[in-house]
Amino acid sequence: MADLTLKITGLDCVDCAKGLEGSIASLPGVEKAELIFFDGTLTVKGAASEEEVRKMVARLGYGVAEDQPQANPPAQEPNAVLGFWRYLLQSKETRFALIAGGVVLLSLLLGRLGLPGWVSITLQIAALILAGWPIARNGVMNLWINHTFNINFLMTLAGIGAVVIGEYAEAASLILLFDLAEALEGFTNERARGTLSNLKELSPTHAIKLHEDHEYLVPVEELVIGDRILVRAGDRLPADGVIAEGQSDINQAPITGESMPVWKAGGEEVFSGTVNGNGQLVVEVTRLVADSTLNRIVQMVTEAQNRQSKSQKFIDQFAKYYTPAMVILAVLVAVIPPLFFGGTFLNPADGSRGWLQRALVLLVISCPCALVISTPVTMVASLTRAAKEGVLFKGGIFVEQLSKVGAFAFDKTGTLTHGEPQVVESRDLDCVGEAECSACNDLMALAYALERHSTHPLAQAITAEAGRREVQNRYPAAEQLNTRGGLGLEGRVNGRLMTIGSLRLFEAEHQIPPEVQGWVEAAEAGGRTTMLLCDGDHVRGFIAVADTLRDDAQGVVRQLNDMHKHTVMLTGDNATVAAVTAQKVGLTDVRSNLLPGDKQEAIAALREEFGSVAMIGDGINDAPALASADLGIAMGGSGSAQAMETADVVLMADDLAKLPFAIQLSRFANRLVQQNIIFSLAVKALVMVIAFLGYAPLWMAVMADMGVSLLVTLNGLRAMRFSPQV
Repeated sequence: MADLTLKITGLDCVDCAKGLEGSIASLPGVEKAELIFFDGTLTVKGAASEEEVRKMVARLGYGVAEDQPQANPPAQEPNAVLGFWRYLLQSKETRFALIAGGVVLLSLLLGRLGLPGWVSITLQIAALILAGWPIARNGVMNLWINHTFNINFLMTLAGIGAVVIGEYAEAASLILLFDLAEALEGFTNERARGTLSNLKELSPTHAIKLHEDHEYLVPVEELVIGDRILVRAGDRLPADGVIAEGQSDINQAPITGESMPVWKAGGEEVFSGTVNGNGQLVVEVTRLVADSTLNRIVQMVTEAQNRQSKSQKFIDQFAKYYTPAMVILAVLVAVIPPLFFGGTFLNPADGSRGWLQRALVLLVISCPCALVISTPVTMVASLTRAAKEGVLFKGGIFVEQLSKVGAFAFDKTGTLTHGEPQVVESRDLDCVGEAECSACNDLMALAYALERHSTHPLAQAITAEAGRREVQNRYPAAEQLNTRGGLGLEGRVNGRLMTIGSLRLFEAEHQIPPEVQGWVEAAEAGGRTTMLLCDGDHVRGFIAVADTLRDDAQGVVRQLNDMHKHTVMLTGDNATVAAVTAQKVGLTDVRSNLLPGDKQEAIAALREEFGSVAMIGDGINDAPALASADLGIAMGGSGSAQAMETADVVLMADDLAKLPFAIQLSRFANRLVQQNIIFSLAVKALVMVIAFLGYAPLWMAVMADMGVSLLVTLNGLRAMRFSPQV
């Protein structure tokens, strides 16, 4: 067996998932086992059989989704109380706990009615066994296989200890409260997964396929690239594609987080899971369902849930040593005072608490569950909240890191600008002065021959202009193309060597006629980007291109400056063009004429001055800079596989205004994590002191520990309802 993937059910806490993961990893033949708690996905690599893995899962008290199919995600249930009741009834262990609770209530009622005490005690011990057996089995098995103490083992010791001191009702209540608290924690975590579960279900299961004027209803998995599908008004799109016929307004909120529908016409890209508006469309499929943008988002958010933040890694490492240390401390508390200071081991007749009960309370309250869950639940809630807004974080570590970044470096083209420049001026040396003379058209035709296969924004501007002038077919596509290190492009057109590139390249390699030099300098003084074209050794003329600023660029830069973040532009454009753009958006730090390697050096220099650095670019041309920055933020991942793969954070809607939202969400998430950790430690310390002084009953420890776990979970889930400050 090379790879085995199973969906595990019954996971209530991160501690449970880690224990099961360790147990599976210990099986003979298993090379690696990875269990994602928030998704319930267990991945096993190695030679162990599926039967052995399933047996181990069952021995520890968990199930596999195929064996125990679950109901719809609780996030679909508006009433949380009914949802929790459904959650209690779906598991055998929690059903036993409910029955045990009824038995305990019956024992207390019979005691009130004056029946012999042994009847109530028998019922309470029966309830303890009924509710506690799954807990004890899991705790002992985990200790036997992984040689570690988990919360179930601690609760088992506490229950046995309560029986030893004669507190039968308290022992049963202790386990019952623990069962209910664990179920409540599992339920809240399941609701946290609801947004992602709903996202997975956005894509339709069937599509209307068109073939030879006939319509066929087929499963979406059968669609192949090139198929044409019919999307009626109001339907969800079943696959990624381009519009072949029709036009309509498309609600892209599930993919990009955009609040308003976007008008789409022929040739434009559409995504699975989005909703068609009033028009009927024929769409040509461009990606298989498994490779769709929606599936990639779901997959990347799922993977991101298992990438721990620094705080989470620290807490996990802390808990690894903290739990056994607290077990040893509890043993010392139970033994040392009676042995050396004359303390009472068992509870005395006067109603005070002996040192054994104090140790048991200490054992219960020392459970690290609240600490362990405090960070991941917050990060998962933040990841899902960000995904709803069209911001894709690739892990909790990046959520944590974003608000701590000291400097934000912006690329210009495609980031601060729309990245769709237009040709605004072109002139050939043989121009006769007409608006579009034959010489200037020929210049554009040659430029198109060189740039026709390029996806660079400047090349797209030349393509659009060549189409407008109808000169696309004048020359064949250039051959033997060679990029000139970010400065230009050269190739052969009809056997002649042609070069198109920046003024910097031409100044180094060609004699530029003074007339062309003057045209270029005038254009660049006006903030335009220029390209010169050389036919062999003869400089023919120049093309000027202008890009428009994003509407929100100035506001985003202002918000970052208000957050006391340093902002800087790193661009390959010349100093004049860069300065004009920077002035418009409010940037004072501008670094221009940068090659890809120069951008990496600039980021290294910024890191020394400001600490952590984030680079915001288009995810394709800026890949080296994105990779070298502490945090890479890519624009427009909805249509770009490169952007989604290169960056750490992706703004899916190509919307720069989502950046301040992401920073504020990061700040909020970090604040929630700090609150959870401080609150957890404070409550535990307080109850430990009360327990040591002999004033804390066992039920108080259970309520405190599980109450804190629930509160930090609910506090962490607040990230799912985060609204940015305007």
